[in-house]
Amino acid sequence: MLSLTHSAARRPPPWSLALGTLAVLGACAWFVRVKTRDLEARHPPTGRFVEVDGVRLHVTEHGPSTAPAVVLLHGNGGMSTEMELSGLVERLVPRYRVLLFDRPGYGHSDRPSGRSFTPHTQAALLLHALDRLGVQKPIVLGHSWGALVATAMGLAAPERLRGLVLVSGYYTPSLRLDVGWMSPPALPLLGTLLRHTVAPVLSRLLWPAMVRRVFAPAPTAPAFAQRYPVWMSLRPGVLRASAAESAMMIPQAARLRRRTRDLRIPVAIVAGAGDRLVSTAWHSARLHRRIAESRLHVVPNAGHMVHHTSPDGVVAALDELADRAPMETASGPPRVPVEALATAGPGAP
Repeated sequence: MLSLTHSAARRPPPWSLALGTLAVLGACAWFVRVKTRDLEARHPPTGRFVEVDGVRLHVTEHGPSTAPAVVLLHGNGGMSTEMELSGLVERLVPRYRVLLFDRPGYGHSDRPSGRSFTPHTQAALLLHALDRLGVQKPIVLGHSWGALVATAMGLAAPERLRGLVLVSGYYTPSLRLDVGWMSPPALPLLGTLLRHTVAPVLSRLLWPAMVRRVFAPAPTAPAFAQRYPVWMSLRPGVLRASAAESAMMIPQAARLRRRTRDLRIPVAIVAGAGDRLVSTAWHSARLHRRIAESRLHVVPNAGHMVHHTSPDGVVAALDELADRAPMETASGPPRVPVEALATAGPGAP
């Protein structure tokens, strides 16, 4: 009886636990807010903005404006800076006009709440933005989640593209245990609390392990390790976009899978043989078998970030596609209305 009494006396009252939790959440919220402001001040936009359908997209350009165009689309959680650090841009600019977009919600691009930014929606926005910029018949290179957007662009308006380069993409539905713990920051209320308090801090602690996994079996590229602004990917708005895309990845891949056989433009599929995030055999090899106009390039000793560890191989695949799809001399077909593309279903042109 005496020991129970002493044990009860040592147990903290419930209100103290609640106050402690609130104090931790408050400290995290303050830290995240200060860190976000500091990062955005130190990493301002370096390109220009194009507003399409109420969404402001940030785009940077490199190379001569008269050269054939290449559009680079980053993956989930990234930004155009990540693609710039890969080494692709300096290899492409001697021959191409290179445009890098921050996809909606990443980098410096907007992602208005209350809207679903599926690959089809993003494809519509980007096609319209390219029209605004006067870009005709580009090759679109999409990495990881960006490959889903590139595929949707090719399905929505094949006559407006020269070809697709799909790098380390997720194309065939599979069991993904990581979706369960990556999606909560997109939830209403609870997600808002998480991404403004503990989620950025926990994500920063997990960042080194996540980076090792996406680069494995190759070592992390020095340019990425030393120069990528990590906290730009851990801001609350970016975590919301990333979580939403994680949650929709499997159903959207299933939706696109039903139509990939309809792609009638040249496609280059690039993947690292040792990708530990998405299986090359399950995704890239299967996609290659579904698309008649595709070439598969598997890079040995490379992982998910193959464009960082083997940029020459990725550029070689893009150049090979360009040789298969020479530029047309005509000015191209009229623009497809963005509203029609954004609302198009799986069977739409």
